[in-house]
Amino acid sequence: MIYKGSCHCGEIVFEVEGELTGAIDCNCSICSQKGGLLWVVPKDSLRLLSPEASLGTYTFNQHVIRHRFCKHCGIHTFAEGMSRSGKVKIVVNLRCIRGIDPASLPVRHFDGRSL
Repeated sequence: MIYKGSCHCGEIVFEVEGELTGAIDCNCSICSQKGGLLWVVPKDSLRLLSPEASLGTYTFNQHVIRHRFCKHCGIHTFAEGMSRSGKVKIVVNLRCIRGIDPASLPVRHFDGRSL
C-alpha cells in the first residue's frame, strides 16, 4: 500500500510504500523528545515529492543517522540510516502519515538509550 505524508506546513511531501503492521517507540534522546512513532522501510520505499532543498538535516552522537526535518515548520518527517546488514533504511515518523490512526497500531518499544 502507498501512504502519503507531509510535515505540518506541507512544504515536505512524500509517499512511502509498504505493509504497515506496527510502530516502534524509541526511547533515545532525540526520539523521546520528538515524540514520533516510527516505521522502518527500505530506502527505495520512500519517494520525496518536494524539493530536497526544503529538508534540513540533523545528526548527533556517532552521526550515522540523518534526521530529516522541514526547514520551515521544523517537523521531523523521517530519518535515513544504515541497518546492521549494511542497507540504507528510512525511518518514517508515522505521525506525519495522512489517514492513519497511530494509536490503533501495535507498538514495539525499542531501547535506543542503550546504544
